[in-house]
Amino acid sequence: MAHLRSPEGCPWDQEQTHNTLSRCLVEEASETLEAIDNEDMVLLEEELGDLLLQVIFHAQIAKENEVFDIEDVARGIGDKLIRRHPHVFGDEKGSITEADKVVDRWEEVKAEEKKHSGKEGKEKSIFKDLPPRLPALLFAYDVYKRANKAEMDGLLSVKSKRIESLSNELDARSAGKALFELVAACRKAGLDPESCLRTFASKEVKAVEEQMRK
Repeated sequence: MAHLRSPEGCPWDQEQTHNTLSRCLVEEASETLEAIDNEDMVLLEEELGDLLLQVIFHAQIAKENEVFDIEDVARGIGDKLIRRHPHVFGDEKGSITEADKVVDRWEEVKAEEKKHSGKEGKEKSIFKDLPPRLPALLFAYDVYKRANKAEMDGLLSVKSKRIESLSNELDARSAGKALFELVAACRKAGLDPESCLRTFASKEVKAVEEQMRK
């Protein structure tokens, strides 16, 4: 990649920036997910390579700008894994044996890191760190998960009894079929399902945060 970006390299690679590569990153991640969904291990190997290329590409651009390099990226994630697994690498070794408690401890360590780095911020919210570019379905999933985990799902406008009733009747096929039918119905009605879900979930976030401030 360093050679491709050099004066003797490729004109296309030389012109790329973090911003111009954003679409490529999304596309490669989507193709990797498709390989996983199809349980195609040969394709998954290839797609992981394409995804890794995006990481290397961004790291090379950053190196040229004297910000960081691929070694910094690898070292950073290695250090983070050690910090956020004190029950494996630290003085809490052996203290956690359940997966859901691991997630809780991860979030606690993450919060401690932000506090020490001064990135904590004054306004606290259970939705504060939701990635803004998540697809609407993942965004809605995380909004409900966080509200439910914080025992604030009662503040959502959706009916908890209705959700419970639906969940008892669902399996992978029926859930996929119901979602597909709803998407198809949205198209027939001239609606964009992605936009509809994102707008609704975003309003739920605002409504819950407003009620929490009261």
